[in-house]
Amino acid sequence: MLGWEYPPHITGGLGTACQGLVHGLVAAGIEVVLVLPRVHGDEREPDAKLVDCSLLDHALSFAPGACRQVAIDSPLRPYEGPRAFAARRGSHSSEESPATTTLVGGYGAGLFQEVERYAGLVDQIARTESFDLVHAHDWMTFPAGANAARASGRPLVIHVHACEHDRNPLAQEPRIQAIEQAGIDAADRIVSVSRYTARTLARNYRLEQGRVRILHNAVHLAPPRAPLHARKIPEPIVMFLGRVTSQKGPDYFLEAAARVVRVQAHVKFVLCGSGDMLAPIVERCARMGLARHVHFTGFLNKHEVEHMFQLADLYVMPSVSEPFGITPLEALAQGVPVIVSRQSGVTEVVRSALQVDYWDVEGLANQILAVLSRPALAEHLRSSGYEELRTITWEDRGRALNSIYTEVCA
Repeated sequence: MLGWEYPPHITGGLGTACQGLVHGLVAAGIEVVLVLPRVHGDEREPDAKLVDCSLLDHALSFAPGACRQVAIDSPLRPYEGPRAFAARRGSHSSEESPATTTLVGGYGAGLFQEVERYAGLVDQIARTESFDLVHAHDWMTFPAGANAARASGRPLVIHVHACEHDRNPLAQEPRIQAIEQAGIDAADRIVSVSRYTARTLARNYRLEQGRVRILHNAVHLAPPRAPLHARKIPEPIVMFLGRVTSQKGPDYFLEAAARVVRVQAHVKFVLCGSGDMLAPIVERCARMGLARHVHFTGFLNKHEVEHMFQLADLYVMPSVSEPFGITPLEALAQGVPVIVSRQSGVTEVVRSALQVDYWDVEGLANQILAVLSRPALAEHLRSSGYEELRTITWEDRGRALNSIYTEVCA
């Protein structure tokens, strides 16, 4: 299995999904060799054996039904912008050979050289490991997946968590599109996180529908949360969590907030996350006179997200194009009612979330006001959502993925 992030070191939902799938596969008795750009040493799991290995000296034996990690020195970051990439790259020149430069990933200069080098290193690993198939997650690992499949003669499964048409609906990067198309061409099976995403692929890429399989994401269900008696903010809190990019719709969240506070001025809106739209959104918030009503947290780690869910009265995901959307499941697991855009794959598995078109800020504002002013509605969304999650488990997804593996290996 090829990925580039794994909890707790994540920049988006992909790492969370990979972890859930690994847990589900391990529960199904599958041995997983997880090839990551870098293993930091704290990715310990109670139900999986994680072994930190170097490229040229990694152990080849592992316990049945366990997951071990193979480290490649490349902290790839899938959602980073060119400015942040350039700042982090520091003194490395873009003219340096990718064979001698430490891989740093990101979406900036030199990225495609680094993807190529990653693919070459995975090719070497594939020639020494023993496995039945290759499973590659999203475009940055597709060339590596194709290499590993060719080197081993094993089938290739690619997993599309998002495509370039989701991430950048107005201005796609043609080189990324070409890599995605090449991955689709090379794959024996294409796993899509939703029917919504499968339709996006069908509209924008060349593929045979017979090779596509739908596998929705899931969530780890925690016990129902107890009331947070130590809460210091008495006002209702409406929460946004995600990358602050055009895909996630933070500007629509802000427009809905402006309409809500005209009716209920005491409502607080908290925008959690970072991204290339953060500074413009902060400036726009000030121009709209919302500085007292909207609060920005920046990027939150796992524990901070859980604490924020404990404080929240409502979670809103107004995404313009959301292949799936794990955060609504995480909110429901924490007992937080949810409003999601109809342009999201999560609506295919969750019926207890209110839905609205992302552009309908008036409708979104009305739904927010309804949940905050009607305790019975909020309680119904909380309880029914939590019950729904009992059937949306990673163990079930692991069994379903194993069926796809069995099919493709046959």
